[in-house]
Amino acid sequence: MMASIKQLFEESVAIFRGGVDRPLVFLWLALMSIGLVMIASASIAFAAEQYGDPWFFAKRHAIYMLLGAVVALGVLAVPVKYWQQYAGWLMVITLVLMVLVLIPGIGREVNGARRWLNLGIISVQVSEVAKLAAVFFFAGFFTRRHQELYTGWQGFIKPLLVLGLLCFLLLLQPDFGSAVVMSGAVLAMMFIAGVKLVHFSLLLVLAVVGLAALAVLEPYRMTRLVTFLDPWASQFDAGYQLTQSLIAFGRGEWFGLGLGNSLQKLFYLPEAHTDFIAAITAEEFGLVGLVALLGLFAALVWRIFAIARASLNAHRLFAAFATFAVAILLTSQVFINVGVAVGMLPTKGLTLPFISYGGSSLLIGCALLAFVVRVDWEQQQGLTVATPKVRRAPRTARAPSLREAA
Repeated sequence: MMASIKQLFEESVAIFRGGVDRPLVFLWLALMSIGLVMIASASIAFAAEQYGDPWFFAKRHAIYMLLGAVVALGVLAVPVKYWQQYAGWLMVITLVLMVLVLIPGIGREVNGARRWLNLGIISVQVSEVAKLAAVFFFAGFFTRRHQELYTGWQGFIKPLLVLGLLCFLLLLQPDFGSAVVMSGAVLAMMFIAGVKLVHFSLLLVLAVVGLAALAVLEPYRMTRLVTFLDPWASQFDAGYQLTQSLIAFGRGEWFGLGLGNSLQKLFYLPEAHTDFIAAITAEEFGLVGLVALLGLFAALVWRIFAIARASLNAHRLFAAFATFAVAILLTSQVFINVGVAVGMLPTKGLTLPFISYGGSSLLIGCALLAFVVRVDWEQQQGLTVATPKVRRAPRTARAPSLREAA
C-alpha cells in the first residue's frame, strides 16, 4: 500500500512539473500566501489573549497549508474518470456525515451552530465536504442524464430532490450560506447542461420564494436582514459586527494603515481572522489593496472558466460541468464574504477562500483546484474520455448550453 501511495505522489509531482496551467497555479499559491500573512496579522491579539501564543492561528494555518499540498498532490494523481465513477458513493458518505454532525456528542457546536465533526486532532466542517461531493455528483448526473433535462420533468426533478435533501441537512446545522452557495453552483450546472427555460424560470421563482420564507420564519435571520439594512440603528447590538467592519473600511481609506497596524482586530471586530478578514485587509492595505486581492480572485476564476470552456468544446461534459461548478463556488463565496463585510449582504458566516482561517475550507479548496489542474492536464494530453454526442431538442425548447455558446 505504501508503494502505491508513493507511486501516486510521484505521478502527481511529475504532472505538476509537466504541462500544468502555470498561471492558475501561481494565482492559487499567491492567494494562499496572502491568506497566511493576513491570518497572522488579524489573529495575533486574539490568539495571544486566548491561547497565550500570538502565532497560534498562523502556525495551525501553516500546518493546514502543508496538509492542503498533500491533498492537492493526491487529487492531482487521480484520473478525472474515477471522480465521475465514484461520485455517487462520495455523495452517500457525505449524507451520512451530515446526519452524524447533527447528533449531540458527535457533532461539535460552536456559536449555536453544529457544523463540525470532532476527529480528535482536527475538526471537519461537513458543509465543505458537501461542496466537493455536490460538484462531482451533479456533474456526473448531468453528464449521464442531460438529455432528460429538456425532454420532460423527470430529469429536472431528480437532481432537485437530492439538492433539496442536502440543503435541508445544511439548514438543520444551520448553515444557510453554504446552502445558498451550493444551490447556486448546482443551478448553474443545470442551466449549462441545457434545462428548459420554462423549468429554470420556475425554479428561480421557487428559490426566491423559499429564501424569503426562510428569512421570515426564522427570527434570527429576519434580525440579520433588518440589521443589514440599517446597522447603525443597533450598532451596539445586532449590528455590532457590521458597524465595526465598516469602521475598518473607513480607517483604511485608499492605501491602508500598513500591515499589522489594524486597530479593529484588537477585540473590536469579532471573527477578524475568519468571516471578516476582508475588513482587516481593507484597513491595513486600503481599498486599493482589497481591489488587488479581488483582482487575483477574478484572474483565478477566469482561468477556471477557460479550462471549463475548453473541456466543453471537446465534449468532455463531466470535466466541464465540474470545473464550471468550481468557478461558480469560488465566485459566490468571494462575493458573499466581501459583500457581507461591506454591508451589501446580510451576515452569512462564509469564509473568504484561501484567505480566511479555516482548515476544512482550505483543504477542500486545494482539492477542488487540484481537480481543475488535473482536468486541464488531461485536456492537453487528450486523456479524458469524451462523452458521446447526443441529439438535442430544438434551441427554442431549452436554455442555450455553454458548449453552443462557445
